[in-house]
Amino acid sequence: MLNTIDNKVVVKIALFHITVIALANYAVQFTATFMGYHFTWAMFVFPLIILATDLTVRLSSQANARVIVGIAYVPAILISAWLADWRIGIASGTAYLVGQLLDITVFQRVRERAKSWWPAPLLSTFFANIIDTYTFFAVAFYQSADEFMAANWIEVASVDLGFKIVVSVVLFLPAYAALLNFLGRKTILHTR
Repeated sequence: MLNTIDNKVVVKIALFHITVIALANYAVQFTATFMGYHFTWAMFVFPLIILATDLTVRLSSQANARVIVGIAYVPAILISAWLADWRIGIASGTAYLVGQLLDITVFQRVRERAKSWWPAPLLSTFFANIIDTYTFFAVAFYQSADEFMAANWIEVASVDLGFKIVVSVVLFLPAYAALLNFLGRKTILHTR
């Protein structure tokens, strides 16, 4: 287990977080309907951050994951505000910070108790997505100027959450396993 990771790696992971947050906050402006339920395209983008955070905790440490979240926090707000607006930037930063810190904590606690690799990313992703999604939508759209989102943010958040969880289980959990296997072999880390 590594206690520290190279500063270049920290910066690259933080830049990845910032990029995904910016893309997700741009995509949240575009809604669509599936079987009568409204959702945003951001639901396909944001779970990548949870995947990256969980791999950072597993292959390095929760302290390094927190440093990365701290580095990405302010730039993510500024870029999101520039791409969308200040309210979305603030909502995004708040949701990102709270959701990722919860993800890191849940991941580590489950990891310490689990006998297999999959419970930690599954449970931490589930809880982090709940907190992140409802925090973001409440701060961004509760009584906002966007009449549609102000009236429908709970529905849109709930549908997004449902899709995020399905996408995370169907796509990102297997991707996590593949990346864990690849990175674990590459770095020769013990990863229970």
